[in-house]
Amino acid sequence: MATSKSPSVELEVDDRVVRVSNPDRQYFPPSSTSDTGATKLDLVDYYRAVGPGIVNALFERPCMLHRFPKGLAGDKVHQKRLPKGAPDWVETVQLHFPRWNRTADELCVTELASVIWAVQMSTVEFHPWNSRRPDTEQPDEWRIDLDPGPESDWAQVRRVAAVAHEVLDELGATGFPKTSGGSGLHIYVRIKPDHGFTDVRRAALAFAREVERRAPDDVTTQWWRKDRDPGHLFVDYNQNARDHTIASAYSVRGVPEARVSAPVHWQEIDDIEPNDFTLYSMPRRFEEVGDLHAGIDDAVFDIAPLLDWAEREEAEGEEPPAEPE
Repeated sequence: MATSKSPSVELEVDDRVVRVSNPDRQYFPPSSTSDTGATKLDLVDYYRAVGPGIVNALFERPCMLHRFPKGLAGDKVHQKRLPKGAPDWVETVQLHFPRWNRTADELCVTELASVIWAVQMSTVEFHPWNSRRPDTEQPDEWRIDLDPGPESDWAQVRRVAAVAHEVLDELGATGFPKTSGGSGLHIYVRIKPDHGFTDVRRAALAFAREVERRAPDDVTTQWWRKDRDPGHLFVDYNQNARDHTIASAYSVRGVPEARVSAPVHWQEIDDIEPNDFTLYSMPRRFEEVGDLHAGIDDAVFDIAPLLDWAEREEAEGEEPPAEPE
């Protein structure tokens, strides 16, 4: 093992060697699951355990990193650009940000070693785009974000998920649900990459409004937070706007419980709680059930029916809100 000024370990990840410095640095506080709290090496071991799942979730997508250089006790860094010092085998994709007229080379995962290297660079959360490197302006993933209000509960999330599932079934779309790692639920649908972000967002809004019509006591699509009933769940169609990202499947979240954004079966939703899925429990679950999103690329949906809904609503005077900045 190479000598270093700080403690380190060198790990073989497939055909790469990744050096992990300060492996014993505590990232998460002690909990009922871990008396000592999770360290950087624990985080590395977690991502290795769910390797096929996290690579599938991030594969060839521009990825923003949520880094905690001092663990959760320190500041969080939202990092678009690849951190300095990356090995030459870590791949990137260049993005242009018109608002600032700047570019950024973001991490573009093609193998597990690049995930582990990002963890070495203090990354806890991975937030990928819903488009891929071959054409970053054409999303291939429609994201349905069930975002609970301040007075919502998990029972409401379950009810709204059932309504969303019903609408997806009627459309002939296959949804792949996962916990958010917070208090909500995400549903991903693979789509043809033949529309830009504006149209995918329009389609997502049309879907959200249909869910709202069917569950008016539970759902809101109000754009401004101040206009929302705190007891309603927001179906956040804005997660389909350009450069809007949410934690990927299998991403650990930067919360004391070390919760994970966990793929689940539809039939599990009535029986699970968000705290069921953590850095500590997910490796065994992954070993038992595998990657529940493994088949997502085989279930491609054409959003044309949703765009028809959007056109009808717009003709009736329902204009979509301005694009978020």
